[in-house]
Amino acid sequence: MSSFRNVLTGVLFSALFSGNMMAAPAPASHGLAVEQGHFMLDGKPFRIISGEMHYARVPREYWRARLKMAKAMGLNTITTYVFWNAHEATPGHYDFSGRNDVAEFIREAQQEGLYVILRPGPYVCSEWELGGLPAWLLKGKPANLRSLDPAFMQPAERWLHRLGKELAPLQLADGGNIIAVQVENEYASFGDDHAYLDRIRQLLVQSGFDKSLLFTSDNTDPGKAGLADQLQVINFGTGNAEKKFAEFVKRRPEGPHMAGEYWAGWFDHWGAPHQTADAVREAEELSWMLKRGYSVNLYMFHGGTSFGWMNGANWDKDSYQPDVTSYDYDAPLNESGRPTPKYFAMRKAIADATGVEPPAVPAAPATQAIDGIKLGESASLWDNLPAPVSAAEPRAMEDLDQAYGYILYRKAVPADRSGNLVIHGLHDYAAVYVNRVLAGTLDRRLKQDTLAVKLARGDTLDILVENTGRINFSREMLKERKGILGEVTLRGETLHDWKIYSLPLTHVDGFAYSSKPCLHGPCFYRGTFRAPVAGRASADTFLDTAGLNKGFVWLNKRPLGRSWKIGPQRTLYVPGAWLKNQGNQLVVFDMFGTDHTTLRTLKQPILDAPVSEAFP
Repeated sequence: MSSFRNVLTGVLFSALFSGNMMAAPAPASHGLAVEQGHFMLDGKPFRIISGEMHYARVPREYWRARLKMAKAMGLNTITTYVFWNAHEATPGHYDFSGRNDVAEFIREAQQEGLYVILRPGPYVCSEWELGGLPAWLLKGKPANLRSLDPAFMQPAERWLHRLGKELAPLQLADGGNIIAVQVENEYASFGDDHAYLDRIRQLLVQSGFDKSLLFTSDNTDPGKAGLADQLQVINFGTGNAEKKFAEFVKRRPEGPHMAGEYWAGWFDHWGAPHQTADAVREAEELSWMLKRGYSVNLYMFHGGTSFGWMNGANWDKDSYQPDVTSYDYDAPLNESGRPTPKYFAMRKAIADATGVEPPAVPAAPATQAIDGIKLGESASLWDNLPAPVSAAEPRAMEDLDQAYGYILYRKAVPADRSGNLVIHGLHDYAAVYVNRVLAGTLDRRLKQDTLAVKLARGDTLDILVENTGRINFSREMLKERKGILGEVTLRGETLHDWKIYSLPLTHVDGFAYSSKPCLHGPCFYRGTFRAPVAGRASADTFLDTAGLNKGFVWLNKRPLGRSWKIGPQRTLYVPGAWLKNQGNQLVVFDMFGTDHTTLRTLKQPILDAPVSEAFP
């Protein structure tokens, strides 16, 4: 830490990188620095009061409104991850448009008077699919993620250099508002390769982030995995502030001291109760930290939504735990951007600690409810399959250049064979059909891999597998290829010669829909509806998925997210900005079919529905 004293933003450090001395950049006259164990901004003491909010989890149309709410709570900084897999879905092709326009998000934060802490990873965790790493890293012989393996480092280097072109010009020293940049993310919880972490630091500097304060962030003592000469912050949850800061101060007495993530809530898993935290206690802890001069980043200030397929999964005690689509997180600002009692309690805590009266809280816009959304058209998946790939053994999604969605494995049965069907390496959920009739399901969450089936010569065996979300934390993420990763056996004999259908479902409007009902098997349902108060006076709403079994929902060709009868999430957030006065198209995919083809939306979300262990 002493290497950071009297260091301005432009003088990052004169440090040893892998044994080689690098010259420090020229001093900048405008930036964040550390002096005598304290943050200094342009030579004046500065306390970071930040809130985490991720551009990709918020409709672009609402960025400005959310940032105004952050300012009104008393925050002076916004912290955001950057999601590599959202920007480089296929190797070498970059997308910084729409909700991926992170540079515009940062510029809008500046226009609202907020600084930005950037967390570019390349790994970010965040309950996001594979922790933000692209699925194509797992194709063939998977790259050794978060290591010096060239199969990982070469694309990571290319990515960080490309990101630097977008964001390095937005650093404070150049007239922007980025004041600090994080090196990797909670690496001490994953590995101890000091050389790898050091290499990521080098890449950030080489990518142009040499005018911002660099730091690492961990939820445990980084020990030998950390960088001794690097600024550190700590991550922890409700009830741990005093203990964690006492440990941190003992470890780094010279300061500065900051909670890089104070977990102001928690996330939800499918089939587990909705998580909430004690708002009063959190406000008290926030007050305690600020009154002692500590800096803090609230994780999350506003969680938003992991739209589409981008929810991650946890791995705990050998259990796979996929996350729901909602990332409400019980945050001060809820999933749809409305202030909660926690918001006002924390706003008061910040004002009391700083003596600064924040701007008035903007009025929260009204929501709407829509009844009678009729899904009058349907299409059977069986009748709308793409061309298959033939293979002797099952192949993973990644080997078919597929990242998300579903994959179907089909085999014609050559002889009468009844007994236990075993799927070795099921990732993650399988519906097994014999002659298009459901024989049963297997769920990785429940450690299921065996199903008794009756098969006769000439039967068609179909195994429809869903990627329910890649693990985003721990070394288990190294194994997160999707589909069937091993062999399929029946009565102990390996089944060969499969037809494999890749079903990423990036487009769902080219199917042969009809007015005939589709009640069994995997089906798509489509309908149009009006949103009377949409348009110029758009209003948010929440799609009620009651009556649906397990599947996915699209609105106006935008992937909203997952539905699953087991709870706890029962509604999907529908941003009013994505609605039209009339002609809205809703498409629902249900793995098992349903006769519940009239849906509705609600004015309030249901994120705490009763949960069950499995369906069906």
